[in-house]
Amino acid sequence: MNFNFLTPVPDSVITHTNLLAPQVLGKKISIHSAQNGIPDLTGVELAIIGVLENRNAAQYIGETVHLNEVRKALYGLFPGNWHTRIADLGDIEAGESVTDTYYALKTAVSLLIPKGIIPIIIGGSQDLTYPIYRAYDALMPMVNIANIDSKFDLGDSTQAMKNTSFVGNIILDEPYNLFNYATIGYQTYFNAQEEIDLMDKLHFESYRLGAVTNNMTLVEPALRDANIVTVDLGCIKGSEVSLNQQESPNGFDGKEICTITRYAGISNKVSSFGIFEYKPSSEDHLTTGLIAQMVWYFIEGVNSRVKDDDFTSAHTYQKFITLVEHQELVFYKSIKTGRWWIEIPFSDEVNNKLKRHTLLPCTHQDYEDACNNNVPERWYKAFQKNCV
Repeated sequence: MNFNFLTPVPDSVITHTNLLAPQVLGKKISIHSAQNGIPDLTGVELAIIGVLENRNAAQYIGETVHLNEVRKALYGLFPGNWHTRIADLGDIEAGESVTDTYYALKTAVSLLIPKGIIPIIIGGSQDLTYPIYRAYDALMPMVNIANIDSKFDLGDSTQAMKNTSFVGNIILDEPYNLFNYATIGYQTYFNAQEEIDLMDKLHFESYRLGAVTNNMTLVEPALRDANIVTVDLGCIKGSEVSLNQQESPNGFDGKEICTITRYAGISNKVSSFGIFEYKPSSEDHLTTGLIAQMVWYFIEGVNSRVKDDDFTSAHTYQKFITLVEHQELVFYKSIKTGRWWIEIPFSDEVNNKLKRHTLLPCTHQDYEDACNNNVPERWYKAFQKNCV
């Protein structure tokens, strides 16, 4: 694989790592260095890529992005009892234009995923989600995105793309490959009512911050169903990050965001993961430490994956059938993990692209709601999209 557009991890980071204990993560992973070049990716399952691009941030004022302190924090953590091989491929520098950076990121993701390697992307502005999404054009017919964010980022897609409007471009730009978009942790006062109404009209999912923090398991099915998971660091409570990174007094705390990233790692479908809107600061130990721990928990989740969504053998699952408003709902429960799915019927006239979405992750509560004659909301939204 040709990754000549990637720059190596700075020598200062590698020198710092050499002074750490021999068991730390930085000494267990393969690192792209100036001395040794890009590491052999044979057997690698996770690849870290930095993207030093933030020029499409709505609030861009000429600052640059670097990830040296993030890497030092991550490399200094001790790995769990992991079986996956990890590589750090270095950075994609800001190109001559933002489009050049997008192309490099799209190329990197499209090369890694077919090899069974999950890219972990850490970068500047969140519009970088767009080239990640476009990398899937040749990989799969339909894509699900879960975005942990206080805002929907729908914006005005008729204007130049920004980190506040990239989702509008994803929805409207051809080819149309987006099946579901879920926003986790949105805060109502940061979103126009028109955007909230549009999310509902498009049958996309949205989970308010308060609902999620009251019950973290609420969002596990949406993350289990996602191909791409991205985190906007603006969703973090201001007291949890450094002064330069603070955006709101309300948001997820460190434990909650790490729970979410672990859910993302456990998902068998998630094949790319990104953390964006990092604003470097020389005194920023809180933010870099939190990013490192978010990545750690994602890797921990990947190492805890269980193949429990193959329902070809009757010995691996239980099947439950309920009747709700004259509609037969079919549920499946994995015997291995206890996780639940619900079947989404589709019409023969519907675009074949959607047939792969006939099994939808859900919760035990959804089954109980169906038994009480209440249609699960996730099922209803997916069913409506299948009927379009």
